[in-house]
Amino acid sequence: MHSKRSYKKLFLIDDDAEDQEIFMDAVRHVDSSILCYSAPNGEAALKQLESEVVVLPDLIFLDMNMPKLNGKQVLREIKNTRALKAIPVIMYSTSFAPMDLEEIKNLGAVFHLLKPSRFEDLCKALRTILVKDWSQKMVKR
Repeated sequence: MHSKRSYKKLFLIDDDAEDQEIFMDAVRHVDSSILCYSAPNGEAALKQLESEVVVLPDLIFLDMNMPKLNGKQVLREIKNTRALKAIPVIMYSTSFAPMDLEEIKNLGAVFHLLKPSRFEDLCKALRTILVKDWSQKMVKR
């Protein structure tokens, strides 16, 4: 699959191991050349992203509802970190309240994706997301 955009490194931050596995499988199914790595919670994700040895992702998928640091808190940290703030973040959750949608947009998320219940739907959503140029959607500060 060739597209205008080339996202070759994805980072999934999600505390649900099964959701992580399904997401990784879907990424491999859509484009096996994409490297997708993950973190089980917000604290681990921020440590990984701030590590000198980690190659920064082209796109971050961030679960809203996690223990300790929730998705909004992690998003705020990412957007307040100079080396990370240009990376597009897509919020990824089972549900979004209208109030949450406004807040995550203001915090700098470029898109929100409801976790699909079917594998095929997740693959379809990923195909759509991976061809868009999310750098143009950045909220200006």
